[in-house]
Amino acid sequence: MAPAQENVISVRNLRVGFGQRDVLKDLDLDLKRGEILGFVGASGSGKSVLARTILGLLPKRAGTIEAFGRNLDQVGEEERQAIERRWGVLFQGGALFSSLTVRQNIQFTLRENLHMSQRLMDEIAAAKLEMVGLPPDTGAKLPAELSGGMVKRAALARSLALDPEIVFLDEPTSGLDPISAGDFDDLILALQQTLGLTVFMVTHDLDSLHTVCDRVAALSNGKVIAVGPIESLLESKDPWLQAYFHGKRGRSRMSGKKK
Repeated sequence: MAPAQENVISVRNLRVGFGQRDVLKDLDLDLKRGEILGFVGASGSGKSVLARTILGLLPKRAGTIEAFGRNLDQVGEEERQAIERRWGVLFQGGALFSSLTVRQNIQFTLRENLHMSQRLMDEIAAAKLEMVGLPPDTGAKLPAELSGGMVKRAALARSLALDPEIVFLDEPTSGLDPISAGDFDDLILALQQTLGLTVFMVTHDLDSLHTVCDRVAALSNGKVIAVGPIESLLESKDPWLQAYFHGKRGRSRMSGKKK
């Protein structure tokens, strides 16, 4: 992949909080076109808060967020909706509608944003299922009938329904066994390479950071304390990064490095 240069998301001086507490404090971060950016931090540090604030699901107290070169505070509702159609989201746990079939879950996004025939929606849903490696008959099943790995893939198919340029992934491998998690990493990398996706991935999975991420950003005390290739974070002398990457649960060597 050619080096990514253009910033598709730019966050500057972002402050987000709840009650009297600021979770994010003057945070800066860029997401570059075509990259897979891993975003790490301690539990409760605000990783998902950042993603949800960018997506407009949480309010911010200060700072700016630009998407595709547009300040989201300065766009109208119509332009905001057009921008949102250019990204897809896989929430932690999949967040599929339990009363809808997988096919209907994928088509929900299409119905909300586009006007098209049922036949065309069925064709798109089938194509997205194939894209994420699920058999055609999965479309007729309810989420409760799927394994954890299949739920994640179905949710990913839904996030790809509108052919987004950016995909936000919130802990995509959580709850999966190591083999399923590795397969999901391979899927993300394949989709990024074939579709030219930009991926913002909140994760605790050290294997994912090593195998699929072009850059990794680390969050501590409400700010991004380091961002760069995984090798640069491994060499950092920052105490938190040392504990995260070289502690008891850290990986002591590089393995499965991204090709």
